[in-house]
Amino acid sequence: MSLLALSAAAALAITGCAPASQPAQSEAAAAVAAQEALESLEAEFDARLGVYAIDTGTGEEVEYRADERFAFASTYKVLAAAAVLEQNTLAELDELVAYDESDLVTYSPVTEGSVGTGMTLRQLAEAAVQYSDNTAGNLLFDELGGPAGFAAALARVGDQVTVAEREEPDLNDYVPGDDSDTSTPEALATTLSSYALGDTLSPDKRELVTQWLIGNTTGDDLIRAGVPADWVVGDKTGAAAYGTRNDIAVVWRPDGDPIVIAILSDKADPEAQYDDSLIAEATSVTIDALTE
Repeated sequence: MSLLALSAAAALAITGCAPASQPAQSEAAAAVAAQEALESLEAEFDARLGVYAIDTGTGEEVEYRADERFAFASTYKVLAAAAVLEQNTLAELDELVAYDESDLVTYSPVTEGSVGTGMTLRQLAEAAVQYSDNTAGNLLFDELGGPAGFAAALARVGDQVTVAEREEPDLNDYVPGDDSDTSTPEALATTLSSYALGDTLSPDKRELVTQWLIGNTTGDDLIRAGVPADWVVGDKTGAAAYGTRNDIAVVWRPDGDPIVIAILSDKADPEAQYDDSLIAEATSVTIDALTE
């Protein structure tokens, strides 16, 4: 059951005639504290937050605007990489993908070094997930049949929420109220869990997704900064217009089952700067709610 959904029940537990059990009171108190803390972060950073997290061992969830739409930005890249894995054999991942100068788009730190020679699907997936290379993201789209093919791949694993319509860099031109290239925290976390922890992919392909996530180079100041130092985080970040800053992750604890978490954020000003610390602090609040 969602911990934040328990916040309404918390008042009943406190004011009702029949005493609630101690565990129920503790969960309700944690839910109320988390909701208040996330609301305070929104006020402090003048931002909108969306949070969904699930303890895969207990099934406990934290939800805050979990069904509201946000630009998915570059978080899609790990899902696109996983979808490419699903549709190809491991041998096919080593096939060369040719591209030239005309295919390059802004922020392509890896693919710009192999213009004319090309890269394998495996290398493109790694570049997209670990370095957020935009040309690599577009080439993954191409492999899937464009944004529509990507959306169809997600639909096949149960994600009927994510809307994909454009490629890089246009997909980052988010406009509030327009569903193009948006998703929800719950949808992104659930789809990530399906690929990284579920049975959508074979074990050897899941291991690749895990390696790519853990090897990400862009997330040190986001979800990774909000969990204990001895926890292992595999994540994919994203940024877009309106101060959008996102991170989706699988978090492995030394003494528990994985936690899957998506934290998305944006602001009212289209030119607003994003805040990594907002994501880190929201992570800390969310983890505390799940583990107290």
